Amino acid sequence: MLASMNISLVAAHGCRGLCTSLTLLRKLARTRANLSAAICGNCFAARRSFRLKSNAFPCESSTADVTSTQTATNSAENGYPQYHRLLPCPSFNRHTRVEHLVVLERGPVLEYISKSLDLPPLYVADLIHFGAVYYALVCPQPAPTATPEEFRLFKKFTEPSFLKGRISIKGKTLREAQNTFRITHIDEFVEVGMYLRVYVHPKRFPRCYEIDWKSRIIAVTDSYVVLDKPAGTSVGGTTNNIEETCVTFATRALGLTSPLWTTHQIDNCTEGCVILARTKEYCSIFHRKIREKKVMKLYLALAAAPIPMGIITHYMRPVNLAPRLVSEDFIDGWNLCQLEVLECREVSWPDADIEAKYYIEDCGWPSKKKAFECKINLLTGRTHQIRAQLADCGAPLVGDSIYMPAAVAEMANPGLNPFGKCKKEYTSEEDKETAVAEWIAQHGKEPAVAIGLQAYEISWDSGKHIYNAGTPWWKLEQL
Repeated sequence: MLASMNISLVAAHGCRGLCTSLTLLRKLARTRANLSAAICGNCFAARRSFRLKSNAFPCESSTADVTSTQTATNSAENGYPQYHRLLPCPSFNRHTRVEHLVVLERGPVLEYISKSLDLPPLYVADLIHFGAVYYALVCPQPAPTATPEEFRLFKKFTEPSFLKGRISIKGKTLREAQNTFRITHIDEFVEVGMYLRVYVHPKRFPRCYEIDWKSRIIAVTDSYVVLDKPAGTSVGGTTNNIEETCVTFATRALGLTSPLWTTHQIDNCTEGCVILARTKEYCSIFHRKIREKKVMKLYLALAAAPIPMGIITHYMRPVNLAPRLVSEDFIDGWNLCQLEVLECREVSWPDADIEAKYYIEDCGWPSKKKAFECKINLLTGRTHQIRAQLADCGAPLVGDSIYMPAAVAEMANPGLNPFGKCKKEYTSEEDKETAVAEWIAQHGKEPAVAIGLQAYEISWDSGKHIYNAGTPWWKLEQL
């Protein structure tokens, strides 16, 4: 649950003794990846977390993010689970819990968070290691729903007379001082008036621990590594988890002393070819090749219906949120999306065992007898482009729990999509905005693991460099 500034908590409970000295903690935190499951479970006694009633600075949505109905078996009376370590990784994602704090007492960030949120120090150290803790020099503007007390506290810590005495913000505007940055070290100091955002439940990627990463390496050169990315993993990390990534696990699998660099992204639920740079310099070089359109990407898409051959053109709403809305008609300010369907052949729909193995969700498609494997040349590289375009054509990808439900709804009720082929005429902008909101509501959530999409070939410099991924998941059982 999203909670407010934990100001009253420190005052009410005082300074608790930490479970271990900061010196020992630092030593253990640096070697956390090698600690055994026994240490993870038993080294520190779990503490109760306090649920706060107010929502002072809701910078992130408190919507539940759960990929399983399973709940933690060891939970405190207040509804929060008891905490030990972030490893071993759970097989599910817990309900979102983001805490927003204003610092009232100068000191090491780890100690302050541990006391304020009543969390074991090693758990907080893990959160920092995962990149799940952020700070701003000055707390941001409270939401309109904040309480009078919360507005009073915000005003107190942003008064010019108070800010004038803070050396750390000299030369910065208030807006600049409210920018958030990731905390990277457990011994960083926080000062009175600073803002902290703590993702107590980071998004997890249990698939990372199931993969034989060496077997997913396609090629290793002096400049780059080619990875056959597994579905259900993140290339370079998320807002609150930069540890459970393809970059991290590929680096370890190869025994490299320097971390790999992300050069481009594909969706977490997509598998296939990804280029990871070995140096910062080659990362910049590859970025330039992408900008200059010297990189060609071919995909295999497992669609629920046939797609005509040729170039398909849409325009995508320039809003950086899922679902991505597209229209076949030109709309001023929307981004051009183009892909070319090179082949489309009928194949069998994956059987129940394969769907279960790869967590393919039942999204309501009426017939599961036939699917259609399409070879696609991606001409523009928009986020969710293939998924959104094919769904708009009435051929959503198998297992795509965001876009398939909307496609099914449009089939049952033509005209529901305000940008679709059967779109209605609206008498006012307000009516259209309502229709857009209703259309967005027809979409679902991001898939748990895989969808029918593979980046099966990547090439650049006119084919001088060309690499192919392995067999897509929907064909593995046929071998």
